[in-house]
Amino acid sequence: MSILTVKNLSHGFGDRAIFNNVSFRLLKGEHIGLFGANGEGKSTFMNIITGSLQPDEGDVEWSKRVRVGYLDQHTSLEPSMSLRDVLRTAFQYLYDMEAETHSIYDQMADASPDELDKLMEEVGTIQDILSHNDFYIIDSKIEEVSKGLGLLDVGLDKSVHDLSGGQRTKVLLAKLLLEKPDILLLDEPTNYLDELHISWLKRYLQEYENAFILISHDIPFLNDVINLVYHMENQELNRFVGNYDDFMAVYEVKKSQLEAAYKKQQQEINKLEDFVARNKARVATRNMAMSRQKKLDKMDRIELAREKPKPEFNFLYSTTPGKLIFEAKDLVIGYDEPLSKPLNLRMERGQKVALIGANGVGKTTLLRSLIGQLKPISGEVEMGLKLDMGYFEQEIKEANYNTCIEEVWHSFPSFTQFEVRAALAKCGLTTQHIESKVVVLSGGEQAKVRLCKLINQPSNVLVLDEPTNHLDVDAKEELKRALKEYKGSILLISHEPDFYREIATDIWNLEEWTTKIF
Repeated sequence: MSILTVKNLSHGFGDRAIFNNVSFRLLKGEHIGLFGANGEGKSTFMNIITGSLQPDEGDVEWSKRVRVGYLDQHTSLEPSMSLRDVLRTAFQYLYDMEAETHSIYDQMADASPDELDKLMEEVGTIQDILSHNDFYIIDSKIEEVSKGLGLLDVGLDKSVHDLSGGQRTKVLLAKLLLEKPDILLLDEPTNYLDELHISWLKRYLQEYENAFILISHDIPFLNDVINLVYHMENQELNRFVGNYDDFMAVYEVKKSQLEAAYKKQQQEINKLEDFVARNKARVATRNMAMSRQKKLDKMDRIELAREKPKPEFNFLYSTTPGKLIFEAKDLVIGYDEPLSKPLNLRMERGQKVALIGANGVGKTTLLRSLIGQLKPISGEVEMGLKLDMGYFEQEIKEANYNTCIEEVWHSFPSFTQFEVRAALAKCGLTTQHIESKVVVLSGGEQAKVRLCKLINQPSNVLVLDEPTNHLDVDAKEELKRALKEYKGSILLISHEPDFYREIATDIWNLEEWTTKIF
């Protein structure tokens, strides 16, 4: 049974086409990975099927009575509500049903025998629905999902007003999972999760009996939870059975076959065109030339997809710093309350440190305290000499209405326009991206603009807070290569072992130093 049918979908922004006559069908129980490079339209597709964006052409049809759950990070939460209050709203439709049973019981007092039988049957149906949807164990379900996503560590009685962006996203994800919709729509759900909670979500999705569509550039995660891939490329959407590895095997074979067929056809075209050019003017051979021209005109020509620009990240190294990068002495980090025990940490020239640990233990707080952006509760940090620091923040909250050119030019006013365009192009951005406002770009494209500014500023210390969030596979691999080859020191926060293990010379696990209980 088809839950969702998309027919002849076309859409674009300005002169930039995203989809061209795309069709799609989702069946009950399918676990789909929606995959493609940054900017191919994955999030746009999600916005279209959820109705928050109207397509230029085409139809989106949902089957009747389908409950759709979408991880929308822009959902507003009532500031006065606690985490528990928000999570209980996942069961609001069940609370409404329970209220309906109370109303029916009131009607029974004045009902005739025939009416009473009907009311009893109606109550029985509602009770079956309540039982099937875990109504009578709501609190234990809330505890189970909250524990899995690390919200118990935050505290279920905490006001949503006090949550960080990452914690807020986890609350929305927990609420979504508790709703158990007929179809889950998940856009990069692992971005704010650490390794432990990614493992829990992986097990949850593996056992999820309903359908879901998942956007993720976390390939190990994607591989373990999906059974179908829909690949978005060059305005098309193509279906592959299996996980990501299965898709790549078939994709590479098809790509090789198409390239071989294209090469063979080009040789035939060149041969025919050469014959026509040499013989069309001669009376004796004119008919043969016309025959070959007709063959050329009728030929169904193979077109190769235009190669997407691949990013190239090369961090500029400045002067050699002193031996000491920083030394923390009895450092206690936090805001109103301590998040750590007194820390005595030392980082020296050449070290590449991966800072890991569960969400909420204070990784970003520690990082910002070490570089002097945040005042610690107590203790001190001694910075080394001749430090040229490059900093990549996890998220930029403010909407940026500069064009990409303006954004880079502001940081490098001595660059010519050609140099600005060349710098952005090296990061894998097309001319259309470069001339667009930053605010309309995808999360991955925005990250590439920020990386462009970072790689063009000479540094000897890089401080990176989750730099792989939103980046596609090619960009992530290129960033890994560049950081491995970087001559300076690195302090890196990452939740992806596949990314940081090949880069780091040292791993600091903040869970060993935090005041939080796990």
